[in-house]
Amino acid sequence: MEIELEKAYPRCPPSISAHLEKLQEFWCTLDNIDKSLWVVYPKEPSRATAFREINLGNDCFIMLSINVNDPRSLPECRFMGSDPIVNSLRKKWRRNSKRWVKDKSLIENLASALETSLPGPPDGHKNEQQVECGICYAQFLPIDEELGAKSGSGTDYTCENTSCSRAFHSVCLRDWLRSITTTRQSFNVLFGNCPYCSDPVAVKISDTRK
Repeated sequence: MEIELEKAYPRCPPSISAHLEKLQEFWCTLDNIDKSLWVVYPKEPSRATAFREINLGNDCFIMLSINVNDPRSLPECRFMGSDPIVNSLRKKWRRNSKRWVKDKSLIENLASALETSLPGPPDGHKNEQQVECGICYAQFLPIDEELGAKSGSGTDYTCENTSCSRAFHSVCLRDWLRSITTTRQSFNVLFGNCPYCSDPVAVKISDTRK
């Protein structure tokens, strides 16, 4: 949005113009990603967010941050998943990202950089994907006596930030919070920040393993 103050301001109102045409390519890139790839986060993708978490298959994910001013350029990215697969993808990314071509779409460049075909949105399974834990990337905890009542259970904690709403197993979130030096503990509650949006989260220790 551009605001121009006239010489007679404040006696006359400023003129305001919105340069939405500059955002058309950015919005088009986001629309293509949402339509063509398996987007798992945000749960309800919109043009207001410049990042997308994409399921690459094999329990591996990539978080892309799209450049608003240059959406066809090489995006910032972060890989998540099992170490062997993630390490392999990182090597491919470092090797191939230098050949990123702006004349191609972001999706074409992404598939080329990762040397793999990218899965499209799953029919009828998107809601299931949305309840996977944001830390262990599984819907259910393993069957394990050490987990007690939590054994085999689904996600039971959701970030209260409505623009995030990421789901977690409280067991996984508790273990992750304990690995962060900024986490505080008061009585039987751990206080920290959501791994995705950094908003405050709190997990009761007594509600995990028993």
